[in-house]
Amino acid sequence: MRSESIGVQRGSLANLVAVVVPMHNRKEITADEEISFRHLIRFLDRYDKYLVLPESLDLRIPGFLQRHFSDRFFGSITAHIRLMLSRGFYEAFREYEYILVYHTDALVFSDQLMQWCESGLDYVGPPWLNCPDTPWVKTPKVGNGGFSLRKVSSFLKIFDSRRYAVDPEEYWRKTYASVPTLERYMNLHKRYLKRLRFFNGVRREMADWPKVSWRNEDHFWSDRGTHYFPEFKVADFDTGLRFGFEAAPRLCFELNGRKLPFGCHAWPKYDRAFWEPYLLR
Repeated sequence: MRSESIGVQRGSLANLVAVVVPMHNRKEITADEEISFRHLIRFLDRYDKYLVLPESLDLRIPGFLQRHFSDRFFGSITAHIRLMLSRGFYEAFREYEYILVYHTDALVFSDQLMQWCESGLDYVGPPWLNCPDTPWVKTPKVGNGGFSLRKVSSFLKIFDSRRYAVDPEEYWRKTYASVPTLERYMNLHKRYLKRLRFFNGVRREMADWPKVSWRNEDHFWSDRGTHYFPEFKVADFDTGLRFGFEAAPRLCFELNGRKLPFGCHAWPKYDRAFWEPYLLR
């Protein structure tokens, strides 16, 4: 990882928060991405802003710093998941208390960033809810990572957790207690491997996380963060709505008292017509 400044002075706001924009492995910026950048610069220009880029790409946008990571973290959804589940990504922004992850399909509508940094939360993003856009969601909860505020020190504590991913004895009872004796004997070594965190800890779970196609990196922080760090504070559903929308923005707008949130994610994907009146041209 390397850092470079492109026409911007460092150290604004006492390093409280930085806006972090994970990029792709191409130099071209689409018309919709230009709109997302326009909103970011209009409302959050006073904060330190970073482009997260592959080592092989030199993309310069005035007012943005650069942080480069290995090319293996770019070019696909799986690669991006691995970046966002890597300790090195959060170490790169350790000088800040918070980072606002702002994908190139996000929007922001005002400067509420300081207030959200004062909320005491470790993770907040637009909530998931059961609706025609996302029928697979069973329990409404926070939330999406494409527009999300993350407390860097708390995320690093999860990487450092000494907790098992699953209790070794519970794993053994559920998996092998009722199988035939010979099969149980042949798998006895797994009972002891589960006592080694190399095979049963947070790093192994993170490494295996992208292998399940429907699980994005944000599901890990929402679903498993408190397992590894019980004090990890994830926003509740209503707080997430005030922070941002993703799927079903019209429904979210009604649930939020007909008020716009701080920002949103995937605006061109979910009901673009709803967002059109609010776009900066």
